[in-house]
Amino acid sequence: MNYLVTGATGFLGRFLVEKLLARRSATVYVLMRRASADRYEGLCERLGVGEDRLIPVWGDITRKGVIDAAARKHLSGHIDHVFHLAAVYDMGMSDAQADKVNNEGTANIVALASELANESGSKPCFHHVSSVAVAGADYEGVFTDEMFDEGQHVRHPYYRTKFQSEAIVREHCKLPWRVYRPGMVVGHSETGEMDKIDGPYYFFKPIKRIRDNVPKWLPLLGIEGGQMPIAPVDYVVDAMVYIAHRKGFDRRAFLLIQDEPPTAGELLRTLMRAAHGPDIVRRLPTQRWPANIEQQFKRLASNIPMAEWLEKRISQRIGVPLSILGYVNNRAVFDDVNTRAALKGSGIHCPRLEDYAGTLWQYWEMHMDCDVQVPEKLLRRMQGKVVIITGASSGIGFMASKKLARAGARVCMVARTPSKLEETRKVVEKMGGQAFAYPCDLNDIKAIDECTKAIIADHHHVDVLINNAGVMAIPRSETADGFETQFGVNHLGHFALTGLLLESLATDGEEPARVVSVSSGVHESGEIDFDDLQHEESYDKWEAYAQSKLANVLFAYELERRFLTADMNAQSMAVHPGYANTQLQMRGPEQSGSRVRMAAMKLMNTVVAQSAEMGALPTLYAATAPDAEGGAYYGPGGFQNMRGTPEQQASSDRSYDEETARRLWRVSEELTGVTYDLPEPKEEAAV
Repeated sequence: MNYLVTGATGFLGRFLVEKLLARRSATVYVLMRRASADRYEGLCERLGVGEDRLIPVWGDITRKGVIDAAARKHLSGHIDHVFHLAAVYDMGMSDAQADKVNNEGTANIVALASELANESGSKPCFHHVSSVAVAGADYEGVFTDEMFDEGQHVRHPYYRTKFQSEAIVREHCKLPWRVYRPGMVVGHSETGEMDKIDGPYYFFKPIKRIRDNVPKWLPLLGIEGGQMPIAPVDYVVDAMVYIAHRKGFDRRAFLLIQDEPPTAGELLRTLMRAAHGPDIVRRLPTQRWPANIEQQFKRLASNIPMAEWLEKRISQRIGVPLSILGYVNNRAVFDDVNTRAALKGSGIHCPRLEDYAGTLWQYWEMHMDCDVQVPEKLLRRMQGKVVIITGASSGIGFMASKKLARAGARVCMVARTPSKLEETRKVVEKMGGQAFAYPCDLNDIKAIDECTKAIIADHHHVDVLINNAGVMAIPRSETADGFETQFGVNHLGHFALTGLLLESLATDGEEPARVVSVSSGVHESGEIDFDDLQHEESYDKWEAYAQSKLANVLFAYELERRFLTADMNAQSMAVHPGYANTQLQMRGPEQSGSRVRMAAMKLMNTVVAQSAEMGALPTLYAATAPDAEGGAYYGPGGFQNMRGTPEQQASSDRSYDEETARRLWRVSEELTGVTYDLPEPKEEAAV
């Protein structure tokens, strides 16, 4: 089966080509401009195929004829399906740009498909990707996929050219054709993958601001609004490819949307919950207001002096285009009758937003939220400094990596899984920061030694070391060196890492080198059981976790005392993130298979937790603030020290026990085989 695809390197196109290539004996020709040759190469690399199955056809849809005569002759009679996806989807497009690409481009591709037809004119089948936008922004009532020209208003360039380009296919394509009308296409429901801010994604940034600045317990008032015809990219592609190969569905359109789509209010509430923000408990039923009253209100508002300027200012302030805000009260109710008939028995269905909203949010926050605000002072302080962060591929470590790289630091990202680490490193670099990946599992002293040697060889010194990685309340297991995993990773791994980097700490500069140990409020219930450090006689996962977190604080304070005794230009401090939603809480229940604990943790994350970005603030303060003190303990200053901005706090009484700290130090050196060239502290070195 031979396919010709336009827009193959776009977001929808990449998934479509992948799906087509998965079909047996499929060959896909992709129409490309010469200037986009690098995007073709990137597509081949992404899909792991060569030119034998993914073949470039050089041309331009905005040019009459589209491709040259030789390519036309080569393809004539051999193409079974043409998928036309190439279009401008930008809501800020100009009329001229929309006409050139969306309308003229469609007309040119329809003409090309006719020239490539076989003698009987039965193929290729022409598949046009339209949009629910053909209904316009003001249509009121049910709009089925059987409907098209219902006298609706399509003033905006996007709505207008989506309607007109579909009309071109309907009126001028003499071949068999099918039209697909996706709704608001969002990221992949399983991975969250998305490539640009569009549609509902414009609301993600305002939601994040609300989450980080409004108490979670405060109920919010919203609007109900109209239906938001949403669909994840994987459903859209699966449905298109399946319908394209079914017989008996020519000359029909297919709406590709969620069944019973969420209203605007339901969508915002679902996204707010995915972001772990405050709940929207009541919604004004704006969609029930008569349309004529809404129009009169808009006309009255437009007569207010400087109304247009005010609209634009509000739009800019909240970061949502006017065209998106105007659709919130959409009065169309979409009915995908043709799609349901075509997909019957296929097993293909559109998932509900609430089932994958968390996946969309996590992907956006990790890969697309690149607008990292960094104070000017921090930019100056961190420029060119070498910072090592363990556990850097997720949660607090990743958030700290983004901030510090954006501030100009050279961030050495240390984490266990190479593929995930490389993925997050690319995200940091995408923001314009410098990041370097060093895969290392802190449960293996040998691996830690190799990692530190690689970092020193590459960067020669270390300005800031952030000991952040950790495991939490997991079933008992042992590290590669035979240590109980929580004690081994959370404490001994970082003890060894710090010791192996000690001589490379930049202690000859104007500012002291810093070592930041990330602990937890749980340390307050911890005790160091020297008779059973590895919990071999009895094991309680929370007691083991609390012991490891107390060990973090004891280590931080003892290291500071030894820095002072050695008169070393370095500082050591401990921090805790409060209750931050880093998914660390989920690993214990996942490993133990406890559904009850998993549900409880999800509830706590939803009701209590602050974001990982807020949770990273104490770490960032300790690592960068000019007034941060060695031997101090920093954490959130809000409710129960679980939320809020960082402040200096008192740790548990046990954490200040110097005798316990010295004994733990000696035991840690014996267990890891890593010794520190630092003298034991004098009395006056107490923190």
